[in-house]
Amino acid sequence: MKTSRPRDGNKRNPLGKKIRRGIAALVVAAALATYLFHYFWLEMPMGSGPAGPAVDREAFATPWSDRPVLLLGLGDSVTAGYGASPGLSYFDRLAANPPGEFPEMQGICLRAVLPSLRAENRSISGSTSLEHWDRQVRKLPEYPRDTWGVVVLTTGGNDIIHDYGRSAPREGAMFGASIAQAKPWIANFESRLERMLERIGQSFPGGCDIFLANIYDPTDGVGVAGTVGLPAWKDGMAIHREYNEVILRVAERSEWVHLVDIHGPMLGHGIHSRQFWRKHYHPQDPHYWFYDNFEDPNDRGYDAIRRLFLNGMAEVLPKSLNGGMARAPAENDRTGPHRAAGSPARDASWNSRSPRVRAAAHTGS
Repeated sequence: MKTSRPRDGNKRNPLGKKIRRGIAALVVAAALATYLFHYFWLEMPMGSGPAGPAVDREAFATPWSDRPVLLLGLGDSVTAGYGASPGLSYFDRLAANPPGEFPEMQGICLRAVLPSLRAENRSISGSTSLEHWDRQVRKLPEYPRDTWGVVVLTTGGNDIIHDYGRSAPREGAMFGASIAQAKPWIANFESRLERMLERIGQSFPGGCDIFLANIYDPTDGVGVAGTVGLPAWKDGMAIHREYNEVILRVAERSEWVHLVDIHGPMLGHGIHSRQFWRKHYHPQDPHYWFYDNFEDPNDRGYDAIRRLFLNGMAEVLPKSLNGGMARAPAENDRTGPHRAAGSPARDASWNSRSPRVRAAAHTGS
């Protein structure tokens, strides 16, 4: 009697085997694609430890002056410290080292070199440059004549990003605007910024230095933020660039206004920080320096900004406080209407160009 041999199922159905292999390969590919998308586009690890440029300890080894100095904060949430842990905003860390300070930054703060320092932060989270003039700068008092002002100002960022595409673009909430729409608003920003800086100077009859930051870019120069829920904006990067050019131009018109470049050093630490093929990728620190809201820095971002301001201040303040060049507008410049952008300067110092402006702009970047 013949017995039948068991049949080989694989030989009987080779097509089924190929299909199963194809399905397995697709599953693996989909899992890999999901992992890579999550890793490169959605995960934004903050990292740990110090962030930003080194600060020269020697510059803070001896006092700069014993005269009364006011550290005055003006502007938006960056100066207000939104997103920072208590005591870790850049403003707080400029004034004094926080508990648990990094070893290389211990003793590097303004109180270490300005024993008569007082700090006053008038900045408001969420505010625009229009509100900075109306609610902060225009209401400044005149400070005592023996007091030197050290003013830090962040302005303009909310003008650009508000209202996140939720409403039609307008001045002070330009998101979604075309460059043609934005041109008059940009011109108004330049005039308004000049007016603010002049009014700040008038508040310090004893003299002041203003450290004006430009506007960083959490998209790392890519201009796309769909992964954080923002709609596409064709002219967003062009408008952002125009605003930063205004800030640079206005800073260069006065020897007592100093640009602090936070835009350049923050590139590569935004929402594309893990993408190694990007121009601004930082292999030594490929981490996210912004808070959960995408707009404001986190603790490491504020650390970097603090260092950038300190480097600019170390370049400028020892000279100013000991008979250097920086001064508020002349007495006869404290009366009369504000000079419109582009009109002749009434005071020579307002229209002068200081090499220290450019030095402060690039320190540590």
